[in-house]
Amino acid sequence: MIELKEYIANSSIENEYSKTVSLEHRKKFAQFFTPLPIADLMAKWILGNVDLKTVLEPAFGLGIFARTILASDGSLKIRGFEIDKTIFEKAKNHFVGFENVTVLLQDYMYNDWNNKYDGIICNPPYFKFHDYDNKNIIKEIETKLKCKLNGFTNLYTLFLLKSIYQLNANGRCAYIIPSEFLNADYGKLVKSYLLKSNTLRHIVVVNFQENVFDDALTTASIILCANDNATTNVQFSNVQSMQDLGKIEQLITNYPISSDAKQVYNASKLDPAIKWKAYYQKQNGIRFKNLVPFSNYAKVVRGIATGSNDYFTFNQSKLTEFSIKEKYLLPCICRAADVKRDFFTTSDFRELRLNGRNVFLLNANGSKDENVAKYLEKGEQEGIHEKFLTANRTPWYALENRPPSPIWVSVFNRTGLRFVRNEANISNLTSYHCVYPKQTDLFTQIEIDLMFAYLLTDTAKQIFEDNSREYGNGLQKFEPNDLNKGQMLDLGKLSEKTKKQILNLYRAYRLEALENRSGKNLISQIDEILIKNFSETP
Repeated sequence: MIELKEYIANSSIENEYSKTVSLEHRKKFAQFFTPLPIADLMAKWILGNVDLKTVLEPAFGLGIFARTILASDGSLKIRGFEIDKTIFEKAKNHFVGFENVTVLLQDYMYNDWNNKYDGIICNPPYFKFHDYDNKNIIKEIETKLKCKLNGFTNLYTLFLLKSIYQLNANGRCAYIIPSEFLNADYGKLVKSYLLKSNTLRHIVVVNFQENVFDDALTTASIILCANDNATTNVQFSNVQSMQDLGKIEQLITNYPISSDAKQVYNASKLDPAIKWKAYYQKQNGIRFKNLVPFSNYAKVVRGIATGSNDYFTFNQSKLTEFSIKEKYLLPCICRAADVKRDFFTTSDFRELRLNGRNVFLLNANGSKDENVAKYLEKGEQEGIHEKFLTANRTPWYALENRPPSPIWVSVFNRTGLRFVRNEANISNLTSYHCVYPKQTDLFTQIEIDLMFAYLLTDTAKQIFEDNSREYGNGLQKFEPNDLNKGQMLDLGKLSEKTKKQILNLYRAYRLEALENRSGKNLISQIDEILIKNFSETP
């Protein structure tokens, strides 16, 4: 036991492994090690089960959870599963002499279904749906658990669902996984199962300024479950530093009594269909009245996905090299970084072209041009036609139907959503989503400017933030439906006089922006008008 406590004190096992095994190998097996303070917190939840005799670690790695638990109670029987032979051999060496620890070189998802455990603790592999055999594993989970899952469900949540199924009476489960599922579309069915199982007790959202896991861009969540009848409440907590873990430890010690009732909900009141950030994060939209779905006034779809940007995109020198005529090319923004201002003009496009940027997409469907035919033949020689997207298109080089949208919106951001007015009327790849305003009484073709003026404001961005997905280091992501289902102020409630005032400020801002001057004070004035008209508080 002294030897184990020494391992725990310096975490040398994980550090040495990371130094001797390549990052490529670790990424192949999605190996991101749990920081010791978090492992210790999760172990305390498991150890809180007075009936604890058997423990399962479904993704064993180097056994940081087993070491932490055994340091408190060396008599517990621990079983682990691991699929990477390299880390499996190293783990076995570290547990020589511990007859109560068994580690199997097997895939947990296809094994051990008939066993139940008093404690299950895990940091599962961070594979997304396209990185594993999701079709067969999801089928296995659905059959055993008698539930329905989305085909885009990520592997780490499937680990969690299986583990809940394997809990003994009074058994406890502790998982650390990306918090993405709490706010993603596929997470609806996962959350439904969690609630149906009556085991969900505490969700701790770990949103440190630095990534919890080295090289993993994610915001983590610690999921604590218990197969008991002690409570029907679910606690949500936020931690922003290692020091905050002490508050969570106190909540674990006091279970099932909650000393912090601010973010406690009866499980029956939780809605699996909504983003659960509404339960643990302050919502900006509640400060405003007359909110409507953004989809009332616009539709957001992703940009053009080519399947091989290197092949399909062209700059001036490449089109000259292959003698491709411009009538077989589509003007397009290929990189988000190529757009510097809130307005993208034909002059901006010309400048990118002169500077050798990729600003064209091959658009050769139906072409009988000899040089185009040669370039398509080159693509087939390189196997471009066999890639995932191209193999599912007819013909393989046909572009998706995405007419130029008048407004673009960034996919990823750290400082709030970025909207761009596409005055050049050109297409865009997936670094931006397309925003197509609907033709309504409010948004005629002329008054798209009114919508864009609104979208430039902090008010608009803050309300959308309620529907974002969060990753590590403050990175936010918006899928098209996050925006479509997001809220906006109902601009139709504004008087004609107020709309005219906003448009005058917007046009003044446009002139400032095109001359590379800030003009942010003008947007601030629009913000003030919106707050005055829509604030819930007088």
